[in-house]
Amino acid sequence: MVIARDRTEIRFAIVVALAGILTGLLYLFELWTLDERGFSLLSRRLPYWDFTNLWAGTTMALHGHVDDLFDMESYRAALRQMFGQSLPDQEWSYPPSVLLIGAPLAQLPIGWAYIVWTLCTLLLLYGALKPFGFPPIARLLVTFSPATIMSMIFGQNGALTAALLMSGLALAPKRPWLAGLFFGLLTIKPHLGILVPVCLLASRNYRAFFSAALTTLVLVCLTALCFGYESWKLFLTETAPLMRAIMEAAYPQPYHKNAMTVFILARWAGFDLSGAYLVQGLAIAACLALSIWLWRPSSSVGHLKRVCITGVLAIIATPYGYSYDAIPLCIAAAYFFLAERTLNRWLLALVYLWPLFLHIPNDLGVGIAIFVPIAFVVAVLVTEIRSRASSAPPARSDGSCPSAG
Repeated sequence: MVIARDRTEIRFAIVVALAGILTGLLYLFELWTLDERGFSLLSRRLPYWDFTNLWAGTTMALHGHVDDLFDMESYRAALRQMFGQSLPDQEWSYPPSVLLIGAPLAQLPIGWAYIVWTLCTLLLLYGALKPFGFPPIARLLVTFSPATIMSMIFGQNGALTAALLMSGLALAPKRPWLAGLFFGLLTIKPHLGILVPVCLLASRNYRAFFSAALTTLVLVCLTALCFGYESWKLFLTETAPLMRAIMEAAYPQPYHKNAMTVFILARWAGFDLSGAYLVQGLAIAACLALSIWLWRPSSSVGHLKRVCITGVLAIIATPYGYSYDAIPLCIAAAYFFLAERTLNRWLLALVYLWPLFLHIPNDLGVGIAIFVPIAFVVAVLVTEIRSRASSAPPARSDGSCPSAG
């Protein structure tokens, strides 16, 4: 349900949304300002950035070289053969199941594939916002949220994963089989779905849980049939350790520029690896506990409200998150502005725009980007507790509470 807002608040929201879009377009323009080699002056890479991995990796796999994806040196050599010897180092970081998505895109030249990929994921995200009841203009503006634009800039899959996560959570009570399908597809980025099984089990939504497990199994088997069972073994023995090593590198690294995790916060604060894992583990435990509280059958928290909170908790729980993964944060900020009157609009504006600017503290070597999602969740929970306290029946003078009947 969307609450009517006065004109001042509507103008405020429009200014914030347009500021985000214009800033994002400025970033996009800079990304597509190229040197004589066709590399971006902003990123020093191809302007398709991370999409290069999806397109090129799938192309290699379709030509019978799937093993190259899991051999870092062979993969980099193949990329440079495709795009030139000046291409900076890149790594394959995805589960093999993402090759099923990349297969049709690899039939196109990379430029057209990037355009098709971007438009299709934007359409999916726009569709995923339907259950939230946004007015048409607001729905369109949220589709082009700051985090979405960052995903476009990186050629990333943030719009797709946000669509799968948020629509799955929103549809779970009434359309559990479809929600489970979305959750199964979300395993292309499994670290973003850490909380999903707990939410489904806490709400006793066993049909959605079974659907998600079945979809995941089908994806694994289909990928194995198309690209070989060895691809999954190599993913576990080669890619997973590589990505863990990248995550564990000392802060700051160049690729930490857009990072937003509790793990990075702990590393910046001086914790060693064991300490950082402990802090991240505590964050995950807190997010799991909150998810159980939100999704238990007796919960009085509104469904869409808990969906939004859970989307933000998913960002806090993952040890491997970036600005382009923060679309659920923008959706939550928009929802609480349009459907709630409980949070300060300036806080919501900061939360909404944060993915565009979190690189600033990281550039300064200050890994505090995750504080904004945490502050948002804390503000929501404090407001919820206060609201319940104010609506509780007053105690009688003898200390007892009134009861019905």
